[in-house]
Amino acid sequence: MISKRSTSLSFFSSLILTILAASLCAQEVPTEYQGILKSLDRKGDFKSGVLKVNIPRNDLKITVQGFPTPTPFGFGGWIAFTKAENAAEVMMGDLVLLQEEVNLVLSRLLDNGIDVTALHNHFFWDEPHVYYMHVHAMGKAADLAQRVKPALDLIGNVRTPSPTPPTSGGTPLDSTKLAKIVSHEGEQTGPVYKITIGRDDLAMKEHGAVINARMGLNTWAAFTGTQEDAAIAGDVAMLETELTPVLKALRKNGLDVVAIHHHMTGNQPVVIFLHYWGRGSADKLAAGFKSALDELGKHPPAHNMAP
Repeated sequence: MISKRSTSLSFFSSLILTILAASLCAQEVPTEYQGILKSLDRKGDFKSGVLKVNIPRNDLKITVQGFPTPTPFGFGGWIAFTKAENAAEVMMGDLVLLQEEVNLVLSRLLDNGIDVTALHNHFFWDEPHVYYMHVHAMGKAADLAQRVKPALDLIGNVRTPSPTPPTSGGTPLDSTKLAKIVSHEGEQTGPVYKITIGRDDLAMKEHGAVINARMGLNTWAAFTGTQEDAAIAGDVAMLETELTPVLKALRKNGLDVVAIHHHMTGNQPVVIFLHYWGRGSADKLAAGFKSALDELGKHPPAHNMAP
């Protein structure tokens, strides 16, 4: 028969082990990182040499296929800091954004020297629809926090724009003019004029086969509407070093970025694909696309990136 004394000793031993385990997991936040949490006005924790700052979307009530999904289910955005060489810090993060927040946050990040490395969805049939934006930067932790804060402050504070119906009438698209602005000819298919430009300069092969524009290694722009009120949608095939310059060019010209991702795996060099959308005068949209196009081929691949 087990005595009360043995039972008590067993209970207190388990309690002490639990407390010790908790203390090992919950590390004290270093002083310099305490300042980061304070300046960002966010909560976070420090484990495994990483400060993780929480940016949960508690302001949203999201359903997926009508099923209520609480914030911890997949809507807790974050940014994290860890030490790199030469006393620098690496900052990475994943921001959970409404559609109307994406491009305002994107522009604010780019304006402050923060790279955006991916933009995609995690769910189908989510209401409201949310996107996930991955960010990256290097520097001093305090400086990185100051640079990322203006973008974080936009989250939850952007109004949904009212949709604007297309204007009736107008001048038909002038494909000759659009081709001249972009400096490339396109093809007319019904009401759509599409310009496709291959990336043969990348000389990509797979198993000895040349991967060309017909195999998907291309940049394109499709136009529809009128000269006065047109829509543009397209895709840009870029090296990793071209991504940020292209993003800046598109946003400077008022074009919205809707996805940043891979279309291929195992390819060398690595190619990123970016989908975009815009609305306005056809000439202005074409000029915006051309500004992004002009960034291609100007930024050689970073062969000497540290592992």
